[in-house]
Amino acid sequence: MSHAYAYPTSHFETTPLVDLNARPERERLSRSALKGFFQLAAAWQLRDDDARELLGGLSSSSFYEWKKNHERVLEVDRITRISYLLGIYKALHILYGDKLADEWIRLPNTNAIFRGTTPLAYMLGGGLLAMQTVRRLLDARRGGL
Repeated sequence: MSHAYAYPTSHFETTPLVDLNARPERERLSRSALKGFFQLAAAWQLRDDDARELLGGLSSSSFYEWKKNHERVLEVDRITRISYLLGIYKALHILYGDKLADEWIRLPNTNAIFRGTTPLAYMLGGGLLAMQTVRRLLDARRGGL
């Protein structure tokens, strides 16, 4: 006699994961990712050097070309970085009014994660993993933690 274990039925629908290793998916997402990133950079009043570093150390010439022309296919790393940053942007605008949401990354922060520096300095110094940490912190705050 075999006993099969089954998970309870759920009304929660999961969305399929996007395979960023698949070029067609990156082609589909890249233009809107870049457009969103440059809008975020303007809202946050990022210096070009900081924006380039958040993108993973992009050269000046590439940065200005990307700023003028969003028609390109981004690598997995850059799409992931932009995804975290857009998630941070969205969470901030849910948690705070627009003015504070856009200033938050440039304000010194007493949270132990930031050690008195700004969230921007933390992300510039820690790269992708720091962006992930900030995103998780804000998502937890949105969830009431």
